[in-house]
Amino acid sequence: MEMTDATAAGGDPLSPAEEMKTAVGGFVSELKAFRAEIETRVQKQEEKMTMFERKTLAAARPALAATDYDAPHQKAFDAYLRSGDDDGLRGLELDHKSLSTAVNSDGGYLVDPQMSETIRAVLHSGASIRAVATVVNVEATSYDVLVDTTDLGAGWASETAATAETGTPTIDRITIPLHELSALPKASQRLLDDAAFDIESWLAGRIAEKFARAEAAAFVTGDGIDKPTGFLTHPVVDNEIWDWGNIGYVPTGSDGALGNGDAIIDLVYALGAEYRANGTFVMNSKTAGEVRKLKDGDGRFLWSDGLAAGEPARLLGYPVLIAEDMPDIASGADAIAFGDFAAGYTVAERPDLRVLRDPFSAKPNVLFYATKRVGGDVSDFAAIKVLRFAVS
Repeated sequence: MEMTDATAAGGDPLSPAEEMKTAVGGFVSELKAFRAEIETRVQKQEEKMTMFERKTLAAARPALAATDYDAPHQKAFDAYLRSGDDDGLRGLELDHKSLSTAVNSDGGYLVDPQMSETIRAVLHSGASIRAVATVVNVEATSYDVLVDTTDLGAGWASETAATAETGTPTIDRITIPLHELSALPKASQRLLDDAAFDIESWLAGRIAEKFARAEAAAFVTGDGIDKPTGFLTHPVVDNEIWDWGNIGYVPTGSDGALGNGDAIIDLVYALGAEYRANGTFVMNSKTAGEVRKLKDGDGRFLWSDGLAAGEPARLLGYPVLIAEDMPDIASGADAIAFGDFAAGYTVAERPDLRVLRDPFSAKPNVLFYATKRVGGDVSDFAAIKVLRFAVS
C-alpha cells in the first residue's frame, strides 16, 4: 500500500481525518469561487438584457389598432371633436408609421387608429360586393387594371416545315377612378360637453352606417358619375352573343318568374370553368326567399344553410351573398348574379379617413364632415353572369 503524499507541518503524515478535512475545505473554497463567478456573469447578462429592452422599447412602432384612452393622440383627437381644440393635434410628435394625427391640406385630421378600425370592420361585415370583390389600397387618384382579353396564337410544328406567325394578345387598360364618399353627422354642443357620452363610438357608428349603405348601392347600380360604377350599370346582353365590355345574361324562360329553377343551373354553367370554382351567388332577401323554395326531383331543397356560425348559405354548393341593393324579381329584372367577383370586380380605396369639425354652420349643433375616397368597377367582364327574369 502506498503512503499518502499529504504531510503535516512537521513532516509527519496527516491522519485520515485531517486529510479529509483539508480536502473538504479546498472543495468548499473552489465552490465559493465558482459561485461568485457565475453570479458575476448573470449580473452582467441581466444588465445587457435591460439595456437591450430599453433600446427596443424606445424604437418600438406605435400601435396600429386598439390603444389606451390615455394615449396622447387619442386624448388630443377627443378634445378636437368635443371643443374644436386642435392644439394637441398640432403639438404631437409624429412617428413614420403613425398617421393618426397628421394635418390634411383641407383642414381635416386623420381618424385615430381605434376609430378607423371600427369603421373598417363594419364596412367589411356589411352585405356588400366588397365582401367578395378584390379590394386594393392605393395612394393615387385612380387605379389601373391591365387585362389580357385575347388568346395567344399557337400551332403544331414539324421538324422541317416553316413555322407561321401566330396571333398576338391584346392588353386592355381599365381605369378605376377614386371618388369622394362623405358623411355629415351632427351632435349638439351640450351633448359633446357631457363627458359620459362616448363621442368616438357614436361618430364611428354613424359614419360606418352611412358609408356602408352608399358603397353597397354603388357597387351594384352606381352610374360612375362621382361614384363607383356598379356591375349592373354595364350593358347586359344575351350570353349567346356576349363579348368583352358587356355582362352576359341567361333568361329564366318565364316573364318575371323563376320557373322550375333549371335556369339557375344554366346560369352556373354559363360561367367559364376557370371562374366557376370561386363562384358566388348575389341576390337580395326577397329573391332569396323565392329561391329557398326550389326543390329537385327528389324533393330536396337546392338551398342549404351554413353549418357553422358565420358561414354563408349555399345554393347548388356555391355560397350566397345577400346584397339588398340587387333588384327584386320583376319582368326583365336581372335579380340574381353569379360569378367570381374576386376576379370580376375591383374596389380601390385610399386607406385614410378624414374628419373635419364644423361648429358654425348648424348652431347650436356641431357638424362632423367625414370623407373617404373609394372607387370600383368591373375588372373582368367574363367573370360575372346574371339571371334575367324574362322569356328570352
